[in-house]
Amino acid sequence: MSVTVVLQQMGVIIILVAIGIYLYKKQVVDNVTSQKISVIVMDFCNPALILASILSGNVTATHKDLLTAMILGAVFYLFLVLLGFLLPHILRADKAKHRFYNVMTVYTNVGFIGIPVAKAILPENAILYVIVCNVVYSLIFYTHGIAVLSGGKEKMDLKKVFSPGTVMAVLSLVVCWFGITPPPIIESSISYIGNATVFLSMLLLGVSIARSDVGEGFKDIRLWGYIVIRMIMLPVAMFFILRRLGFDELLVLGFSLMAMMPVGNLPLIQSEKMGEDTAILSSAITVTTIVSMITITLLMTLFTAVI
Repeated sequence: MSVTVVLQQMGVIIILVAIGIYLYKKQVVDNVTSQKISVIVMDFCNPALILASILSGNVTATHKDLLTAMILGAVFYLFLVLLGFLLPHILRADKAKHRFYNVMTVYTNVGFIGIPVAKAILPENAILYVIVCNVVYSLIFYTHGIAVLSGGKEKMDLKKVFSPGTVMAVLSLVVCWFGITPPPIIESSISYIGNATVFLSMLLLGVSIARSDVGEGFKDIRLWGYIVIRMIMLPVAMFFILRRLGFDELLVLGFSLMAMMPVGNLPLIQSEKMGEDTAILSSAITVTTIVSMITITLLMTLFTAVI
């Protein structure tokens, strides 16, 4: 994969985000519409894109590749759980905000943003590593994530572990492992649904940016510390460590890209449900999402040039 391809594809993503901003400013897409589109993307388009990528026949992972991806995915999130505990102390955040920085560190946007971005800038084989990250993410958020946010007061919700995205991700791994081929009518339907993901996801991202007050968030010094450590230093370290260990190029790029993702939405949704003050999470999501457009472009360009 060339540097030019990365720059071109990130340029496409920025244009799609700009369309979302424009449509919100022109009131073509309002808050109600964006909420409904979000449900379509999360429950239908994103899951379909995952499965469609496997069914395309362009993902040629072996059983060894799958096992390696799953082991590394588990190790990656185990490290993030540890970093989530340490980072609030490193940033010297207020003790009352430790749990928010904790979940911000572990639960980034590997699904809503990660899947379409990976689809846009990486070869199709790399989707395997994106799928694994999404599976592990879902398994631990509704256990570890809820426990951290609630201070141990909320019980884990196993029903929510089996969301459409998680079920489809697990199904995709099963299909890949056994080489299952569905009837053409099913495969084509899944492909058409999945193809809508990139545009709709980036459009919604633009809407989210357009309706946010980003000024205050950009003044938060600790948030910039989070960005430097979590979104720049971590993926850089991960890239060079995985390369040093001799892993495949696509695995290195896939996991490194997942390490660059901005703060995810699930911690915010869960905090609102618990009646918490979500100002820090809202600000972090907006600022890190905007900054990620730059950091992802620069880091992936650098990594591609190195490889």
